[in-house]
Amino acid sequence: MAKILIAEDDRKIAELERDYLESNGYETVLVEDGAQVIPELRKQKYDLLLLDIMLPGSSGYEICRTVRDEIDIPILMVTARTEAVDVIRGLGLGADDYITKPFDPSQLVARVRSHLKRYVRLTSGRNGGIKESDGRITVQDVVIESKKWKVWKGSKEIKLPNREFELLRFLAENPNIVFSKEELYEKIWGYEYVSDAATVSVHINRLREKIEDDARNPKIIETVWGAGYRLNN
Repeated sequence: MAKILIAEDDRKIAELERDYLESNGYETVLVEDGAQVIPELRKQKYDLLLLDIMLPGSSGYEICRTVRDEIDIPILMVTARTEAVDVIRGLGLGADDYITKPFDPSQLVARVRSHLKRYVRLTSGRNGGIKESDGRITVQDVVIESKKWKVWKGSKEIKLPNREFELLRFLAENPNIVFSKEELYEKIWGYEYVSDAATVSVHINRLREKIEDDARNPKIIETVWGAGYRLNN
């Protein structure tokens, strides 16, 4: 049974999230203060963090940054803020995706289920005794070791969160093909595209900052205006 930590200071919303998730077979723990989140994650293993951005004690932004530095876990932001800059900031700090209040509880459950399934698939087999040469994809000076879950730029290893790794791997496995934001969202996040394109755009930008020589003038992951993105091999 997957275990989910719900960080939400609005008791009614937290209980709604808990009730729907538990009725779908998930175990949940609620915390209302942001300062409780990191100690709770360090204390026991969770499979997903459902994180409200506006929390007392410690903001969701601060929590995102710390979690990404220490703990390998999917983060689904829940926010009442719809301004693009707030969403982009959260995604930029390492959240996998976001959902805005008010939301359909069934949609929340679908998002959680999708993230958990894909996380299990992504992390299974990381240490499967694969030969070092297996699963390697080379793109210019970037090497992706798919089976070992490693990315190198030159001689330097680049650490990528799960979604960034899967996005890079997918593009590298399908070089010179233009994919729209809608297609990438459905391929990587595993459910139908939502109207706001921030999730895909922010993850692409974060990848560029890590693998491009000049993120402002990308040569590996190119924007094809009006169409989407293409990885150049």
